[in-house]
Amino acid sequence: MSSIPEGARDEWWLATLGRTVIWARLRVLEAGTAEVFDSDGAILPYDSEDTARAALMDAEFVALDGLDEDDAAERGFALGELVPPQSDDDDTLRALMIQKLPPRH
Repeated sequence: MSSIPEGARDEWWLATLGRTVIWARLRVLEAGTAEVFDSDGAILPYDSEDTARAALMDAEFVALDGLDEDDAAERGFALGELVPPQSDDDDTLRALMIQKLPPRH
């Protein structure tokens, strides 16, 4: 299930290829460990939030909450186009982790 466990918090990260957005969910757990749910549906465990963030940055992901309009424009989209996928379960969520944005006019 993708409901957030008690004491945990989620952050959304993204990478882009043209108008395709690839999402990753970073979940920081109450114990201080973290896990990343990736676009393949894998849950990757990390010993800390910092280690998980470093792995995402190494894979050229950026935190959604760290983007501004200029960052988005450099990637070829408007900040308002970015809406993290939502689902009640991770199986359904996996199919939504790669989004193709419509062409800009």
